[in-house]
Amino acid sequence: MSQMREDPRFPGALIHESSYVDDGAVIGRGTKIWHFCHILPGTVIGENCSIGQNVMIGPNVKLGNGCKIQNNVSLYAGVELADDVFCGPSCVFTNVNNPRAGVSRKDEFRLTPIGRGASIGANATIVCGHSLGEFSFIGAGAVVTKDVAPFALMAGNPARRIGWMSRQGERLKADLVCPRSGERYRELSPSQLELIG
Repeated sequence: MSQMREDPRFPGALIHESSYVDDGAVIGRGTKIWHFCHILPGTVIGENCSIGQNVMIGPNVKLGNGCKIQNNVSLYAGVELADDVFCGPSCVFTNVNNPRAGVSRKDEFRLTPIGRGASIGANATIVCGHSLGEFSFIGAGAVVTKDVAPFALMAGNPARRIGWMSRQGERLKADLVCPRSGERYRELSPSQLELIG
């Protein structure tokens, strides 16, 4: 019967025996890596993360603390996740804009920073070189082709802002008050929202 195990290289982390973690990776305490994953060299995974089945991370990818990566996600070089980022099942990150099988473009990988608390829905695509602001919310199947503002709710192909989301992941109505927490927000412009208390 297959099981989770501790690897002496990563005290306090649990790794399923079907997964591979290459030398040179760093995994924080409390992190769980489930079935059939591959963590490549230079990857740094923070504490208390959950890495779902069939996930590939690296090389040289950084994840903050508390990230949740669902099944069938690949995080390539250039992707950087801040704390508490959620990546839904089968969401996609590209690493170059114009790939060709016969042309090596490894020196053209683009940085794709994902802000704290951002959520990416199932089957969404994040085109490389664009940032997602903190607590932004990318709807399932959306295709992100430009930078995303903090708290923005994005949907469609190409993705466009269709609303605002609170830090708790609740869609904000016209009063811009989170129905879960009571936190209040203020729209500074059609593309900028701030938390005011």
